[in-house]
Amino acid sequence: MKKLIMIAAVGRNNELGYNNNLIWNLKKDMKFFKDTTTGHTVVMGDNTFFSLPSMLRNRKHIVLSFNRSDFPDDVIVLRSIDEFFKLSKTIDDDIYVIGGASIYKAFINYADELILTEINDAKLADVFFPDFNKEEYDIKMLGENIENDIYFKHVLYKKRKMK
Repeated sequence: MKKLIMIAAVGRNNELGYNNNLIWNLKKDMKFFKDTTTGHTVVMGDNTFFSLPSMLRNRKHIVLSFNRSDFPDDVIVLRSIDEFFKLSKTIDDDIYVIGGASIYKAFINYADELILTEINDAKLADVFFPDFNKEEYDIKMLGENIENDIYFKHVLYKKRKMK
């Protein structure tokens, strides 16, 4: 693996979703997600996988699932984070962590980069992106948008190398 990159859309209070659904429907952000992750490997939990309307085209799917086995044949199903890191050594590409909350929490300390869509809005949620220390990252603004009267920005957090 070249880099482990987390990608998520978060509200003002780090909200991710509610009832296994995304809170916001921002077409520009969905396009950004598609453009960023297409051609790469994505890793997710089984709730996230089954919340997708279909397989994400032109992406290799890895699902961490501790008890389900009802996945399509072209999905790589792993039972532990250790299995993931063993497999990741054989992948010569960036790997994107795309959710859900427990998967983000499990990988937050291993991620080289975070690409967050920071949405200037707050909504009812039952899952949240984990807290992290922004001082450990170099921060770069990737873009800003307004859609449906909601302001949001794409921000890259690149973990600083330990000296």
